[in-house]
Amino acid sequence: MATGVLFRKYGKGGLNLATLTIFTPTYNRAYILNQCYQSLVRQTCKDFVWLIIDDGSKDNTRELVQEWMKKDNGFKIRYHYKKNGGMHTGHNAAYELIDTELNVCIDSDDFMPDNAVEIITGYWKKNGNDKYSGIIALDVYKNGEIIGSKLPDKKSTTLSGFYDKGGKGDKKLIYRTDVINSYPKYPEFKDERFVPLDYKYLIADQEYELLILNEAVCVVEYMEDGSSMNMLRQYYKNPRGFAFMRKVHMKYDKGFVKKFKTCTHYVSSSFISENKNFIRESPNKIFTVLAIPFGACLYSVIKYNNKERV
Repeated sequence: MATGVLFRKYGKGGLNLATLTIFTPTYNRAYILNQCYQSLVRQTCKDFVWLIIDDGSKDNTRELVQEWMKKDNGFKIRYHYKKNGGMHTGHNAAYELIDTELNVCIDSDDFMPDNAVEIITGYWKKNGNDKYSGIIALDVYKNGEIIGSKLPDKKSTTLSGFYDKGGKGDKKLIYRTDVINSYPKYPEFKDERFVPLDYKYLIADQEYELLILNEAVCVVEYMEDGSSMNMLRQYYKNPRGFAFMRKVHMKYDKGFVKKFKTCTHYVSSSFISENKNFIRESPNKIFTVLAIPFGACLYSVIKYNNKERV
């Protein structure tokens, strides 16, 4: 099936619709967001929309974006302000608004090589069809070094399959909008600000593979105020979000070690959230019971490392 007509339902009127939405969730990142904007201005192909999801910023993000929107950028800029809720709620908001065939998240502290959109859209138009959920491509540091390992030398893979076979490092995921929206939203828990984003990706892996594109489409800079650098803190502050994701993993994980590790993390998250019903709620009760001593140890480590923040 030709992809050019596969997703016309996302267009408003079906004419002159861009292929790709680049969405950027942001919170108080006006000081760095221009780097991403300038990289989009430099794109050799303007077959995209830039959707900015402002997660309740208190800086001058809105004013900055409004100035950009007045310019002749060669691409459409959309801006959506929402109450602060964390990265996963930004993704929920974005997926409700996206009306293009493909979408990709570029974080507020990251940017794209000048030919990234041309590479992505060209590769999809040549190879994409309804058998694939999208494309998996490379993230690199500013010096050009690949983050983690290269992708395997084959046509397609699942994200979970890539990591199960020894793949390492963050990768850039470009998804079909109809696929990503066919799964339930990320749940939102009171007083928590994080749910692992791989929830939707793991479910998609059960039905589709991703086309492999061994080229860099995103330049990454991990900021000290970013979630990637504060995982132990995230575990402590968002236990129900992590427990939710562990339960999803329990349904699909393969192999003793992986299942046991998942249950260990589930136990620790349940201890942090003081959920007394965690065994009954577990999809893998036997492994959960066996993991209790190890989960208790992990809980102690997480609590100790966060004691100064309590």
